[in-house]
Amino acid sequence: MKSNKPVSYIIVGAGNRGQGYAGFAAEFPERAQVLGVAEPRAFQRGRLVDQHHPEHVFLDWREAALQPRLADAVIISTQDSMHADPAVAFAEKGYHILLEKPMAVTEADCTRIVDAVKKNEVHFAVGHVLRYTRYFSRLKQLIIDGAVGEVVNIQHTEPVGFWHQAHSFVRGNWRNTECSSPMLMAKSCHDLDLIRWLMDVACERVSSFGSLIHFRPENRPEGASDRCLDCAVEVDCPYSAKRLYLDFQQRGKHGWPLEVITDEFSEEKVIRALREGPYGRCVYACDNDVVDHQVVNFGFAGGRTASFTMTAFSNAQAHRTTRVFGTKGELIGDGHTITTHRFLDGEKTVIDPRTADPGILGGHGGGDFGLMDAFTRAIAENDGSHIRSGPDEALESHRMVFAAERARLEGVVVHL
Repeated sequence: MKSNKPVSYIIVGAGNRGQGYAGFAAEFPERAQVLGVAEPRAFQRGRLVDQHHPEHVFLDWREAALQPRLADAVIISTQDSMHADPAVAFAEKGYHILLEKPMAVTEADCTRIVDAVKKNEVHFAVGHVLRYTRYFSRLKQLIIDGAVGEVVNIQHTEPVGFWHQAHSFVRGNWRNTECSSPMLMAKSCHDLDLIRWLMDVACERVSSFGSLIHFRPENRPEGASDRCLDCAVEVDCPYSAKRLYLDFQQRGKHGWPLEVITDEFSEEKVIRALREGPYGRCVYACDNDVVDHQVVNFGFAGGRTASFTMTAFSNAQAHRTTRVFGTKGELIGDGHTITTHRFLDGEKTVIDPRTADPGILGGHGGGDFGLMDAFTRAIAENDGSHIRSGPDEALESHRMVFAAERARLEGVVVHL
């Protein structure tokens, strides 16, 4: 039964992702409202309070979970390793759950979450936002409509971008497996989920190769300092924190990634963050251990195959690329347009999904909006069919990630 009342949310974790999802309520107050926030950091908590004026404010998610149910749903956007306990606790309270990807950093915790949401019969979505973009939705529909015939092989690449790698996966929160999760889980579970969605049959076996090849102490240039602000050779380094963050500050770009390193955006505060915080470190003098490049091969049911490449060493503005090879045609997606080639008569068609959706300019190519729109509809209409990344789908694609990392570390083919 459809409700005419706005769907109410509690935001658990008010960082970049929590703020982004909460923005849906600010844009569509007739459909969604933020009733609560749980966030230990004063600045992030205060920023969300100022924007949404929630009735309930907590410093810890446990305080919220101890209360009687306060809202329809919860958005959990804490750090990766902190997902499982709140997800299970809020499921037990009957909250519908939108859980930022990855679900969790161990297979046991992923399974625990899925068991809890299924036991309590709550709507559940994982932040696999690529499924909700107009671009990938159209690509998927072309496959369903038979544009390439039967899919035989998929090749998909994620070019992380040289400075994004340095920011998030060398200096930042996802730099170290023990602190967060392997690179494939932290950054590319999006992509493995996407491959599974496009292939639409079960994955049976996985192999993988990859390493941390560049961001290592032995590759440190002669004369380099531990911090970019003090470095005599910084001007010749493409990964200079001084150049990256001060350039954003001087151009007035105070969103991501600058908002990650400082709560205030004056030149003085940015320089102080680079002087004292983790984001001013030399990329060759960090405690990072996640890979900077990786390839994964998949064997799917029916003999179908797929390959995935993740690389740090790409243009910062590069987009994911996808090629789908079928029995009747080929599909090429460059992140902007989708081109199909039909074998029968050689017909070529170029499609630009962005022209039909102004929201494509939003976070993750419109996927952030698409996910919030679908999840909010699912709750308002009590119809889980709006959700494209529910518990079973998410668990399967996460298991593909765990299998790939085991295959890389052990040098084996892992059978699922």
